[in-house]
Amino acid sequence: MVQIGYHASHEQFAPSELLRLVREAEAAGFGCAMSSDHFKPWGPDQGHSGFAWAWLGSALQATSLPFGVISALGYRYHPAVLAQAATTLAEMYPQRLWWALGSGQRLNEDITGLPWPEKAERNAVLRECADIVRALFAGETVTHRGRVTVVDARLYSRPERAPRLLGAAVTEATARFVGGWADGLLTVAAKPEQLRKVVAAFRSGGGEGKPMVLQVALNWAPSEAEALQGAFQQWRYNALAGDVNWEMRSPEDYDTATRFVRPEDMHESVLISSDPGRHTAWLTEFIELGFEELQLHQIGRNQSAFVETFGAKVLPDLRTASAGADRP
Repeated sequence: MVQIGYHASHEQFAPSELLRLVREAEAAGFGCAMSSDHFKPWGPDQGHSGFAWAWLGSALQATSLPFGVISALGYRYHPAVLAQAATTLAEMYPQRLWWALGSGQRLNEDITGLPWPEKAERNAVLRECADIVRALFAGETVTHRGRVTVVDARLYSRPERAPRLLGAAVTEATARFVGGWADGLLTVAAKPEQLRKVVAAFRSGGGEGKPMVLQVALNWAPSEAEALQGAFQQWRYNALAGDVNWEMRSPEDYDTATRFVRPEDMHESVLISSDPGRHTAWLTEFIELGFEELQLHQIGRNQSAFVETFGAKVLPDLRTASAGADRP
């Protein structure tokens, strides 16, 4: 059965509010959740950015949901430090945490003052950090001197089973790259034909049979006008295409870069509708592509109304679709 999750967006809401919302999501029937991991919001209109790893401890204690989180290593975070954080949570809350590694974006990682390299070098850092994390998860004492330096590191408090280590990818090339070393794939929603290519690349790169998680940006509101305006106000930054997303340094940069984005442009990057049935149809298409988790990121500020509406009108139909889907 495909799990439908609630995405906790630290960029948009205070940590205390997100804690309340994941409780509401669990009560409404969401089966899992996911946390973002930002140091800065995408844009000034969002206005928050709590520390995800502190929040995850509270969220795991406050609910019975499994959680996922995506981080970049080698810049803001040393891999040994976050490996310790992940195993600490996994020891306290067994088999309730997966962790995805990505190559990062300058917005969050630039705060340390380290050079921000091109994508190929960031992928090399990512792979090196993933190997370090795996060795630490296995109980090894790690000394490593390369793009990242680790000296005599060992994790003493470890769970019986290490968290799953997923690879984050948006493009086919990155999906093929992470297929060879990750325990699974985390990617973001796109047109089904493009997602099929990303899935095929992941599988051909070594990911055949591994789990796949899809983060879905959507916006529901009682009217079409509210749904469109809410998506534009909070998530117009998602309308930017290409590598620019990973290169800008501040929320103000994103604000400037999106000054010519129109509300109607949001339909290209966010699933926007006031009709719960339309959302069900969109999400069913993703289930049929073989994803085992859909993490729903409601873009608008009307989070409680979204949770209530989807819990009553969307999740039951998605469970039926999942049970009957002819999945790859």
